[in-house]
Amino acid sequence: FVSSQVEILDWETKKQLCFLDKVEPNATIREIRLMFHKLYPRWYPARQSIKLDPKGKSLRDEEILQHLPVGTTATLYFKDLGPQIGWTTVFLIEYTGPLFIYFLFYFRMTFVYGLDERFTSSPHPVVNLACICHSFHYIKRLIETVFVHRFSRGTMPLRNIVKNCLYYWGFAAWLAYYINHPLYTPPSYGKKQINFAVIMFLLCEAGNFSINVALSDLRRNGSKTCKIPYPTKNPFTWLFFFVSCPNYTYEVGTWISFTIMTQCVPVGLFTLLCFIQMTIWAKDKHCTYLREFKDYPSHRMPIIPFLL
Repeated sequence: FVSSQVEILDWETKKQLCFLDKVEPNATIREIRLMFHKLYPRWYPARQSIKLDPKGKSLRDEEILQHLPVGTTATLYFKDLGPQIGWTTVFLIEYTGPLFIYFLFYFRMTFVYGLDERFTSSPHPVVNLACICHSFHYIKRLIETVFVHRFSRGTMPLRNIVKNCLYYWGFAAWLAYYINHPLYTPPSYGKKQINFAVIMFLLCEAGNFSINVALSDLRRNGSKTCKIPYPTKNPFTWLFFFVSCPNYTYEVGTWISFTIMTQCVPVGLFTLLCFIQMTIWAKDKHCTYLREFKDYPSHRMPIIPFLL
């Protein structure tokens, strides 16, 4: 075979950072990242963005040099992504916080509501139920992070962890403060409203878990390539007939049911923000599917069947 040469330039200054000689044509971008890492130890592979064009998309690890539109001397561009943190670690930090923060308010810690004996317990059973549901939600997320999720991208910028934790931890404290407040009033329609909300909550949690398992199965062999998800024999996955991201649909449904259960304004605002953010993610994923697959089901919507 004819060996290739790889020139790596800084994406901003166009200054040459290194010149790799006698690179095998079937070398992957991951292997080129490792070669670059040997020359520049501070830029570990997860921190590197390797591109064909300075303003283009990052090349995937599995892409092969000889399949790229380059000659025997390939010019690639490097961008430093900054310090990275693994997605598993990110999710464990994000989800552990709300779990324990909620308990500070549920157990009526003296520094939260004061020392008055009336503030040490709630007369409303829905408060206990809300704590169980909130805890169940985040314990489920932690279990999925460890045993279910497979990530197409291994890391995210370390700086984002502060922003993400402020969002999850801050909202958990805000919700918990009002739901467990001594002056909290239960839902207007009593048990009927609460029972309806609990059933809806459990169905949405089961649906979300089913979708996460189905998406994980697409990457069972370790593949990081994008694949079209389809419904399985599990009825909860049949939502794939109508939307591209039913995991987000079920997640929003979970928080809508929690809002109905608690009838608490801060929960409703949090649900609205969740819906907005997940709609953005769903639209991005939907566009990716349409771009990657010409035969992608045309009747699917990003997050809400027939609407959005």
